[in-house]
Amino acid sequence: MRSKQWNIAPPCPEEARHLEQALGLSPLAAQVLAARGIRGEDAARFLDSSLDRLGDPFLLPDMDKAVAALEGAIGRGEKIAVYGDYDVDGVTATAIVIRYLRSRGADCQYYIPDRMNEGYGLNTGAIRKLAEDGCRLMVTVDSGITAVEETLLARNLGMGVVITDHHECKEILPEALAVVNPRRSDSPYPFRELAGVGVAFKLICAMEKNRPLEELMKQYADLVAVGTVADVMPLVGENRSIVHWGLQYLENTRNAGLRALMQKLGVEDKGVSAGAISFTMAPRINAAGRMGGADKAVELFLTDSCRVAGELAGELCQLNRQRQQEENQIFQEILERLSTQFDPQRDKSIVLWGENWHNGVVGIVASRLADRYGVPAILISLDGDMGKGSGRSVPGFHLYGGLEECGDLLEKYGGHELAVGLTVHRSRLEEFKKRFEDYAVRQMEENQVQPVLQVDCLVEPGDLTTRAVESLEVLEPFGMGNPQPMFCMRGLTIEEITPISQDRHTRLQLGRDGKSFCAFLFGMGSANCPFVCGDQVDGAFSVEINRYRGRESVQLVLRDLLWSGEEDRADRDFREVYQTFQQGGVLEPYQALGLIPTRQDLVAVFRHVKAHAGERGLRCSPRTLYRQVRYEACRGMNLGKLLICLDVFQEFDIFSCTSGDEQMDIRVLERKDKADINGSRILKRLAEASKSQG
Repeated sequence: MRSKQWNIAPPCPEEARHLEQALGLSPLAAQVLAARGIRGEDAARFLDSSLDRLGDPFLLPDMDKAVAALEGAIGRGEKIAVYGDYDVDGVTATAIVIRYLRSRGADCQYYIPDRMNEGYGLNTGAIRKLAEDGCRLMVTVDSGITAVEETLLARNLGMGVVITDHHECKEILPEALAVVNPRRSDSPYPFRELAGVGVAFKLICAMEKNRPLEELMKQYADLVAVGTVADVMPLVGENRSIVHWGLQYLENTRNAGLRALMQKLGVEDKGVSAGAISFTMAPRINAAGRMGGADKAVELFLTDSCRVAGELAGELCQLNRQRQQEENQIFQEILERLSTQFDPQRDKSIVLWGENWHNGVVGIVASRLADRYGVPAILISLDGDMGKGSGRSVPGFHLYGGLEECGDLLEKYGGHELAVGLTVHRSRLEEFKKRFEDYAVRQMEENQVQPVLQVDCLVEPGDLTTRAVESLEVLEPFGMGNPQPMFCMRGLTIEEITPISQDRHTRLQLGRDGKSFCAFLFGMGSANCPFVCGDQVDGAFSVEINRYRGRESVQLVLRDLLWSGEEDRADRDFREVYQTFQQGGVLEPYQALGLIPTRQDLVAVFRHVKAHAGERGLRCSPRTLYRQVRYEACRGMNLGKLLICLDVFQEFDIFSCTSGDEQMDIRVLERKDKADINGSRILKRLAEASKSQG
């Protein structure tokens, strides 16, 4: 687990008590709001999810022109094309606009570009095809804001263009009939953070300005909520209201496709939340686009047939299984390579390439690697002489800036601070890898990049009752801009460690003060877990209610786990004493005694390393290794003793060790004769130091 900096908000007892009294909040919910600086009238506004929070759609620039263009096309019976995108935001936006146009009797069709062959956004081939199909008006959703040349082509082919988008605008806007985007510099709209599907919904609201907003929400808010959450938009302001109501309508959705998908995934039984959308529903919808079948996702949300919806939902789940298989194959291949090609003590980036990796999944794998190793990761799929890649960053590292630094080596590139795409010639890969690593080293050193974890408050075991955890629901929906509350508890004891899901994840039993909690480390198997039973740890986690066979219990979802203060101090102390000894410094007798291993200690270390070191040796954390040995055989083992044992085995060419502060590589060497470690110079020096009176 990579080291994170914990920013624990200072306690605000007075503010929390005021929120309890003024808004009727539970103590735990009030503490979270106060810790986030949401107090007084701000807290009341934050918790307000009423439909009054939704802005007037005609405040969006060009909305009146967009309505006029659509009404004109519908009135004249012209064919209308909706041009979307292959992610969840684009798919849901496409679906609600097509549903609306069909409800008006419009002649319409949709177009979703193929991720593999066309990529994101408008392209000339698609525009020519739509014009040949007889389309006279094209409405873009979740795309088009930078399509200056493509819009001009559409006009020349006799097709008007209405752009609805939410991405950042450039200085020059396309010359369309209307450009509706809350991020336009001249936009008076009070909320800039709408998703693409949110902007599309505002277009429908404008078209239906005389209908009650509540009716429109009942009709479309379920899909709008799914797209908004999946696109990781901030769940504050208008988005909070949209998602709040959308989740309620999802519970009993009239959309056959949504209902079929939720049934397939068992979401209905567990209750629909923003988390269920993010981690369960969205990956299945996205898988269609990643694997080249985004049209299936659109059709899922357009069909009124329960039978067809069930079949399409099944196909999306199958595509997601294919996506997972492709992803895991690439991920495992890369882990094998990184075991010999990546040094976490030295390397500040990951740049790797492979033959014909699936372009639709390399971005997900890059994200997993960035999260696992705490460095930016770029993966490139090679096909012939060219490679297409995706990169993901870590907070504080500007990934797009790294590509700009190497821009002369790339055929093309784009993206932003945290995610990029690129095309590069095979012959330039090695130079690109070196140049990008040089940039990463400079950036990491200058900016001292380290993952940061924002913790809302420290809690005690008695604070986490089922009633207290349930009271946090008032703060939902959780997501970007309103993250799930994060808590910290110190001095927990690890009572059990259990691998789950074929050791892709780990379940821990953590105890303190006679109370026990079930906790989960997702994305880390027990084989890579640095902790052992009996360790004292501090945990940072979110909380949830586990309901099983009529019983309820609080469970923890761990975001980070550290050895507790006492354990951490002991490790630091023994390391300092060991380093003093290594450098020839003078030890107090008690310090030397703390480093001297017994014969049992030496045997236990030797047996453990030999049992776990394969042909490539053993890569591990010394802090973990000594705890494993202590747990298996030697209760008196400490970090200093372990390091001395390894030095003794190196002294007699039994082991070869190379180490940094947090990782070491140990190889078992071939010996023809037995070594007599009683003659160890290291052990003699320690014995003499233990008897000296200093």
